[in-house]
Amino acid sequence: MERGSPDVWASRMSLERTGTDESARTGRLSRAGRTKVHVPYCESRRYRAARPRNLARVTVSAENSATYEPSWRDLPAAQQPEYPDQDALRGVVAELEGYPPLVFAGECDQLRARLGAVARGEAFLLQGGDCAEAFDAVSADQIRNKLKTLLQMGAVLTYAAAVPVVKVGRIAGQYSKPRSKSTETRDGVTLPSYRGDSVNGFDFNEKARIPDPERLKRMYHASAATLNLVRAFTTGGYADLRQVHAWNQDFVKSSPSGQRYEQLAREIDNALNFMKAAGTDPAEFRTVEFYASHEALLLDYESALTRVDSRTGGLYDVSGHMVWIGERTRQLDGAHIEFASRIRNPIGIKLGPSTTVDEALTYIDRLDPEREPGRLTFVVRMGADKVRDKLPALVEKVTASGAAVAWVTDPMHGNTFEAASGHKTRRFDDVLDEVKGFFEVHKGLGTHPGGIHVELTGDDVTECVGGGDEIFVDDLHQRYETACDPRLNRSQSLDLAFLVAEMYRDQ
Repeated sequence: MERGSPDVWASRMSLERTGTDESARTGRLSRAGRTKVHVPYCESRRYRAARPRNLARVTVSAENSATYEPSWRDLPAAQQPEYPDQDALRGVVAELEGYPPLVFAGECDQLRARLGAVARGEAFLLQGGDCAEAFDAVSADQIRNKLKTLLQMGAVLTYAAAVPVVKVGRIAGQYSKPRSKSTETRDGVTLPSYRGDSVNGFDFNEKARIPDPERLKRMYHASAATLNLVRAFTTGGYADLRQVHAWNQDFVKSSPSGQRYEQLAREIDNALNFMKAAGTDPAEFRTVEFYASHEALLLDYESALTRVDSRTGGLYDVSGHMVWIGERTRQLDGAHIEFASRIRNPIGIKLGPSTTVDEALTYIDRLDPEREPGRLTFVVRMGADKVRDKLPALVEKVTASGAAVAWVTDPMHGNTFEAASGHKTRRFDDVLDEVKGFFEVHKGLGTHPGGIHVELTGDDVTECVGGGDEIFVDDLHQRYETACDPRLNRSQSLDLAFLVAEMYRDQ
């Protein structure tokens, strides 16, 4: 196996190349006054050769970006904010179209190759992070804690399950949330629902809840700051496997899962020391590949950050490496599926218990017509009580069709309930049972359980009940900090990683 091949898992991440070289360098400036001149990319021979279907027009600006007028605008778009000032929205979108990309198209291709290995049964996807990121949580401590938790989970899965782990965060873009109701009523007062910091404010008052397009620019800048710090941590030494103990120093004494992790860390240390003594000290152990993902919910924002890749002429949503379409926006005749069908990023689709076989097969036809491993990930969120009944037919028929999708379990969203205290919560046992059911289905069919997708935080919150360091319903009020859905805390996340590693070995 040669260094740099798609099968080498510890190659260096390249987020520092964001928006400076390979991405859409087709624009020019006029000599008189240095004003922007928009060059119609659709007039070029390369565009005509590789033109995506149904795109009306593509233009490239001097600011190293490309914008287009997409076909999704002619289709119904669910879960979009009702902005009172459409002129203000258009102005913000025009400004975003001139911003640099947040990720490089080549990194999206690299992640697609990694996910191709997941689809072929050669690797495992660990995808996790906040339910909804917040503008006031873009701090070094909070970003580091999330990253540290995912690195620890990745170490557990890689070492204990002996499987390459693709690490993808729900990070640097997860500022928007779909809602079951468009309004919220408290004490007789009805206001628009909170849809994430990218749309409106969490405070329950009229001013905060009015959708404000200026927040889209704040989302961009918060995502850029987060990616900068993630890049520094993952390539600057913090993610070095020799730091496997340091990730745990503040945790080992107070948590059973922390103590269990420390034992595994000692084993990893011994293995590294053996390799060094034998004359092997791979540079790949010193950095980690880490990718960013979020739900592609706000189509004005995602379209404004869609660019033409100068290498291929293809379209990429450069707001993140991977984007997914949620359970509430996966309508086959809707705008979100249309948008996703045009871009070259790896795409995820959340599939709930109502998903039919015909729908699953149609998603494949629409989003992965070339049957490319790594292009499409099915993230199933059935609920612990339904996964064993609903999932087998989907996996069986999709596999029989010859499609190479990655199957991933989201054991969070189908297991939510409201405690007597009024807190929305989840039982850790239900989360674990859905994961068990997911593995049982794949084992019975001889297919590959490709990964887990979880809402988690690196902080010691009290939002989900249960776990080794048990949280009771009466504890929920102590540190219930989520703005939307309850997350696993660090201890519960590590508990889950150990248990998943055991299930994977049993496959």
